[in-house]
Amino acid sequence: MNKANIGIFGGSGFYSLLDNVEEIAVDTPYGAPSDRIAIAEIAGKKVAFLPRHGKNHQLPPHLINYRANLWAMKSLGVQQIIGPCAAGSLQEHVKPGDFVIVDQFVNRTWGRTDSFVEGPNVAHLSAAEPYCGRLRKIAAANAKKIGVPTHDQGTVVVIQGPRFSTKAESKEFSRNGWEVINMTQYPEGILAKELGICYVNIALITDYDAGLEGNPDIKPVTHEEVLKVFSSNNDKLKKLLLAMIDDLQLNPECNCKNEGIAGL
Repeated sequence: MNKANIGIFGGSGFYSLLDNVEEIAVDTPYGAPSDRIAIAEIAGKKVAFLPRHGKNHQLPPHLINYRANLWAMKSLGVQQIIGPCAAGSLQEHVKPGDFVIVDQFVNRTWGRTDSFVEGPNVAHLSAAEPYCGRLRKIAAANAKKIGVPTHDQGTVVVIQGPRFSTKAESKEFSRNGWEVINMTQYPEGILAKELGICYVNIALITDYDAGLEGNPDIKPVTHEEVLKVFSSNNDKLKKLLLAMIDDLQLNPECNCKNEGIAGL
């Protein structure tokens, strides 16, 4: 199907972006996606939106059917995905309210099905550059246009969840020099890469994880604080998404389509 060219994963708050919405159920070989997919026209382009946790936020990060979500997007014709998320900061200069356009991840999850490769044909994906460089440049440029403090690159460490980090874990991550912590970036982004779909993450920083070493004034994260900061910055994120969609070309020339695994 060619129902949409651009996909967005995000929270239910993004439904306010959409007018004249068509909601469709998509079947996949990997089971049901997180929810029905909403399709609407934005800036003259067909956009497919899927809340990764479900419309009622009923799916914890370790139980999301990531393969079904990505396969559903591809089956609709999506070639480019924007995957915004709430995230914690591991470095003092990356402040709540900032955006980070991540360029690397470290996977600390376990037990998640993280590949479409199941044999008998075996393939090995190059993951040296896991995110689409073209989309990252577009995201960073538009974030600066709308005046949001933005970091053009950063490493996200992805933890299993749904619990937050201990202080010892957070200290390890910070000392390794990683900037961002999140629970959903793996395997969402790398599955998109396997399918040859351009994918960019925009991390909206909501907190300082379990606090920062040497700064007793920074308190450990709470779920309530994450929701509060994310909600207060939601309008900025919506503006960025609209600006990016306006900027995106349909059927872009990009290496991502050639770097996926053939035959998927």
